[in-house]
Amino acid sequence: MEMKRANLLPEVLLLLLLTFTTIFTIASANSDQAETYIVHLNAPDGVTFDKPEDRRGWYNSFLKASTADSDVKPSLIHTYHNVFTGFAAKLTADQVKAMENMDGFVSARRDMAYKLHTTHTPNFLGLHRNLGLWSGSNYGKGIIIGVLDTGITPGHPSFDDKDVPPPPAKWKGKCDTAGCNNKLIGARDFTNSSGTGSPVDEEGHGTHTSSTAAGNFVDGANVIGQANGTAAGMAPLAHVAMYKVCDDIGCFGSAILAGMDAAIEDGVDVLSLSLGGASVPFYEDGIAVGAFSAIQKGIFVSCSAGNSGPVNSSLSNEAPWILTVGASTVDRSIRATVYLGNKALLDGESLFQPKDFPQDYMPLVYPGLNGGQDAAWCAPGSLKNIDVKGKVVLCDRGGDIARIDKGQTVKDAGGAAMILANGEADGDTTEADAHVLPASHVAYDLGVTIKTYINSTSSPVATIIFRGTIIGDDSAPAVASFSSRGPSLASPGIVKPDIIGPGVSILAAWPVSVENSTTKATFNMLSGTSMSCPHLSGISALLKSAHPDWSPAAIKSAIMTTADKLNLGGQRIEDERDLPANIFAIGAGHVNPLKASNPGLIFDIQPDDYIPYLCGLGYTSKQVGVIVQKQVTCTEVIPEAQLNYPSFAVTLGPGEIKNFTRTVTNVGEANSTYVITSVALPVGLDLEIGHAELQFSEVNQKLTYQVMFIRDKEQTPEAPYGEGFMLWTSDKHTVRTPFSVKFV
Repeated sequence: MEMKRANLLPEVLLLLLLTFTTIFTIASANSDQAETYIVHLNAPDGVTFDKPEDRRGWYNSFLKASTADSDVKPSLIHTYHNVFTGFAAKLTADQVKAMENMDGFVSARRDMAYKLHTTHTPNFLGLHRNLGLWSGSNYGKGIIIGVLDTGITPGHPSFDDKDVPPPPAKWKGKCDTAGCNNKLIGARDFTNSSGTGSPVDEEGHGTHTSSTAAGNFVDGANVIGQANGTAAGMAPLAHVAMYKVCDDIGCFGSAILAGMDAAIEDGVDVLSLSLGGASVPFYEDGIAVGAFSAIQKGIFVSCSAGNSGPVNSSLSNEAPWILTVGASTVDRSIRATVYLGNKALLDGESLFQPKDFPQDYMPLVYPGLNGGQDAAWCAPGSLKNIDVKGKVVLCDRGGDIARIDKGQTVKDAGGAAMILANGEADGDTTEADAHVLPASHVAYDLGVTIKTYINSTSSPVATIIFRGTIIGDDSAPAVASFSSRGPSLASPGIVKPDIIGPGVSILAAWPVSVENSTTKATFNMLSGTSMSCPHLSGISALLKSAHPDWSPAAIKSAIMTTADKLNLGGQRIEDERDLPANIFAIGAGHVNPLKASNPGLIFDIQPDDYIPYLCGLGYTSKQVGVIVQKQVTCTEVIPEAQLNYPSFAVTLGPGEIKNFTRTVTNVGEANSTYVITSVALPVGLDLEIGHAELQFSEVNQKLTYQVMFIRDKEQTPEAPYGEGFMLWTSDKHTVRTPFSVKFV
């Protein structure tokens, strides 16, 4: 589906952004057909570039050498020197082949397209003015968050620079539009290689994600009068730099790499990418390659997990040096209650809350009973021959039809209201949309209940009671049905996603007014891991501000080992079917910012520690070199689970035993002792921990322990995968390390 520009109704655009998919297939290219290639190079020994034009001249030498026997002139699109040494150019396959024997050539791959994958959430996450982490981190002052997205809306109140200091002296970026200030310190467009494009957001997605990460305080924010309150990003006084890498055509790897290259050069502290692609080896994944260069410079990278759930192994952004973020619900809903003729009250959601909707019963009809599948989906034109005038119409979700478009079909056919029922895969995840008519979006099981009622009587009736904004759902957080799941395909020995955060019906800044809105400050509600990612980006900025000496891996560890496993009601966090969420849906758990600021112990990883891990994935030395940007010889190889990660993913056959080590760094009290106080095990697994007591005498002291995973020879596991955790506890801290086990 092609992304449309903002001249569409904002609520329609919302659905396009969430359902927008770019299917990319790397087909065999015609030798004389020019395509965009990303070319990796290594400068010959002893060659240095004193000026940018010297480097560009060397890049152009490859283009000139490739044109000797070609009528097609190559064109340089982007040059890179931070994410890696190389460039993107329009080339034919023959021109690429002509480069392969040149000194310094490493590899070339065709460009790939990626897809785009939030005022109450600060309080929901325990962030309060003048208290806790916001106060302790100075609201993120001095930290620069670089956002790669569809652009930004300068002048929006969320990007006002009240109380925001000037950017730090290290900042080298620039602003290519009017309206930048101490909050919005950079805005550049990389979707247009000529440099004539604008970083202004025409889609809305980038404005929304930027304000979620670091929007300033805006009082009286709401959407159509709902969810009224003070809007604020996670790091409300941090700086924002926008790198526009997506437009109405898509998000291409060459532009994403150019944006990351510039962000590294500019001096950002955090990179936030609410976009991703299909699972590929890391050396073919531009985001993974660019992110590795970023973490080498101490830049934290947060990425969305993807919106392809609840299907297993549907993740994007799986590299262990990236924080991979899934999506959860919050305890707020915009309530629209279906009232059936049998007196049943069934709670759903809708952002459009008409005050004059009649409370008298109206006929209730389900077009799918006799009208076929298209009618069940309320597809465009499918209700022309069905009498729905003045009736409440039940529509099934699905059919690749936007939720609001279904309502438009009902309205066009004369329907009075719509009930939108989830499919089984959608489970309990409902969303507050700005519908075009009175509506309620209900969970799958409630949809079944409504259909059962319809079939039980010859004259079914219903109405919708609009209750407005409701806060206090004890079942939150729950994993959103759309949030992509593990296990990871690119690296099965690393548990992914890492964490979940708020990603359903998130209110944040928007470029234009939503229909029926009466506020000057424009906001909108969106759902997706695109919304959960900037929550974690902003939280990581707070942690970076509070702990400037922490590495990206240390920040990730602090977030993961302190994550919550229980919802507000004190029960295990659930997935979309009212079942406890497994490790491949929830990762380490739901982010708890305050706890993350004081984790006690961290599992740190230095950039070079990833080299034997990458070699252990079976990559060649050349392929590893593409990622780490230096020559590598894979003489040392370690299993994936041996990486000093805050979780384990282990594969075991019957009777098999595997040993792993972990090194922890004390960032809590100098004199502290940690002991194992709890171990949870699946059937068929035993665990032995060497040095089950860790005694520290100073801050930043490191200690190493061993973990032995033992599979029983005889006992049959209950499922192909099992999971558990080990809990280290001191007088003041608990450090939780989850693990998954694949039984083979």
